[in-house]
Amino acid sequence: MIHESIVAGNVMPSIAYGTWRWNEDLKTRKSVEFANQAISVGILHLDTAQNYTNEAEAGIAIRECGVPREQIFVTTKWSKVDDLDIATSFKNSLKELDLAYIDLYLIHWPQYCDDSSIAECWKEMEKLKDSGLARSIGVSNFKVEHLEQVFAVAKYIPAVNQIRFHPYIYEKQRPTVDLCKEKGIVIEGYSPLEPVRKHPGGPLNKPLSDISERLGVSMDQVLLAWVKAKGYVPVTMSTKKERLQGYFEAGDINLTEEDVLAIDEAGALGV
Repeated sequence: MIHESIVAGNVMPSIAYGTWRWNEDLKTRKSVEFANQAISVGILHLDTAQNYTNEAEAGIAIRECGVPREQIFVTTKWSKVDDLDIATSFKNSLKELDLAYIDLYLIHWPQYCDDSSIAECWKEMEKLKDSGLARSIGVSNFKVEHLEQVFAVAKYIPAVNQIRFHPYIYEKQRPTVDLCKEKGIVIEGYSPLEPVRKHPGGPLNKPLSDISERLGVSMDQVLLAWVKAKGYVPVTMSTKKERLQGYFEAGDINLTEEDVLAIDEAGALGV
């Protein structure tokens, strides 16, 4: 199985377990168990953020899971909580996670830079990379106009742009993903299963159903395989171990060009 991507010289698993949906009831021992469950099936990338307020639980899971720290890829994000600057927020995240370094640190939203500028924020991110405490740096929810402000001052091009991504919004995201491809920026796509979870029975239902039946896999797995076929990294989650196992195994599903085109065309119809 090949479940890795190369991000700015670092190895990143090609599927991430997102923790953004952990609610208040889960932010204790239960959330630690869910993260450990993801790690146990082979999903070795935990994605959290400052404003998810669950970095401590993610850190506990990493320490308890039995997998060496260097084999687990950890992403967290500057979310401007309490109006703290990037450097202070990063130190707080390291403390919350109780880790010596973070594999990938992201600016969570471009609007968090409004008090200064995106260019100034990116320079602060580059200091973290130079320190070695953030192995890679990147952005989240950045569009073309935001990326261009980064490029104007960048010593390091963002390693990653994490954006909402699934077939129904593929065309809308095309300018961003095309620019990222040109610059060698890895796209991480969150909410990849929205077409099945939030819009069942829409235009995508037929191609997803046909492909899943032919391959003997779930429609969730087909969507994740579609993300992989585009060359991107899905960020998703579940509290059910069997689903997580299926998500991991989706990395071995190879769609045909016809499959990808059918999904693209149905997705372009929208919901």
